Amino acid sequence: MTTMANKKIGFIGTGKMGEALIKGILHARLVPPGNIYASDMDVAKLQILEKELKINICKDNFDAVANSDVLIIAVKPQIVPIVLNELKSSIKKQLIISIAAGVTIETLEKNLLPGTRVVRVMPNIAATVKEAASAISPGSAVSKEDTAIAANIFNAIGRTVILQENNMDAVTGLSGSGPAYIFLIIEALADGGVHEGLDRNTAKLLAAQTVLGAAKMVLEGQSHTGELRDMVTSPGGTTIRGLRVMEEQGARIAMMNAVIAACERSRELGKKT
Repeated sequence: MTTMANKKIGFIGTGKMGEALIKGILHARLVPPGNIYASDMDVAKLQILEKELKINICKDNFDAVANSDVLIIAVKPQIVPIVLNELKSSIKKQLIISIAAGVTIETLEKNLLPGTRVVRVMPNIAATVKEAASAISPGSAVSKEDTAIAANIFNAIGRTVILQENNMDAVTGLSGSGPAYIFLIIEALADGGVHEGLDRNTAKLLAAQTVLGAAKMVLEGQSHTGELRDMVTSPGGTTIRGLRVMEEQGARIAMMNAVIAACERSRELGKKT
């Protein structure tokens, strides 16, 4: 594992994802608070983070660059080119990691000096509870060590995969948009419980814990999802009756089509950037 202890990590942008990353890095003890530098237009937010997490806050973006070995770009996608153009002459040996949705490696590299090391990462909203699914795509000048550094950082808030950038639209449709699909499923499961007499809070807890438990069985075991499903499905029992209804009403194809539609929309949006 690539050592991170002496690395200084800078953040440009401390919104939900930036804050989640900072907290994840500190929780995992990748670096001490004194090795984190943050810049944001929202000075009040920076001051809260400084007080709560004991990190360094910067007077501007140039200050964050000057104090960083790794610089994480966590601003809104539409302003990424503006920010990078402003900073490119100040960026020397820093590894640049962008978490801006839809901003391609080509766009990142085009707005920086030739040879700048750039990594594109697509995390999801579960970063806020340290259970993100993040996809990492290295740019043309990135080394294996650079990719490992990015993986170490994002493993602090969940799990990572390393993929070619041409898979990023699929990632967006699956894990980027996926939490919304699961929230809908949890809500629907809870509604079923309420229909059958459970109070709302109990039904929501049981539904959410059921999804969490099933996910852990998939991630931590070696069994195929079909095998896991068979473990719960007794001949002539309650589960097979429920599964029959789900198949009849198209639950499987609805989920597949949701991912495919979101992927297609991601491609559309990518052409506009």
